[in-house]
Amino acid sequence: MELIRQVLAVSVVLLLLAATLWWLRRKGLARYGSRGSRTRSLQAVERLVLGPQHSLHLVRVAGRALLVGTSPAGCAVLDSFEWASLESRLSAESAEVR
Repeated sequence: MELIRQVLAVSVVLLLLAATLWWLRRKGLARYGSRGSRTRSLQAVERLVLGPQHSLHLVRVAGRALLVGTSPAGCAVLDSFEWASLESRLSAESAEVR
């Protein structure tokens, strides 16, 4: 009898968790699995190695671009600007090269 109560209690808790996840997913507050088209909010765009221990990283974060410098002493944000302005500048430069 005790085993049946324990199994029933665990089943109820799992059912409540599943129902909560279903509700959160329906409201758009939770995602799981690889379904849907998820846009990435953080993306490493490019890396330029300056030396054995120094490099520059161009990182895209939610519509902004960050230029980050790394060294043995740590890392620092060197510049920050809108991603759209960088894309338009790059497309204009590539059009001039052609």
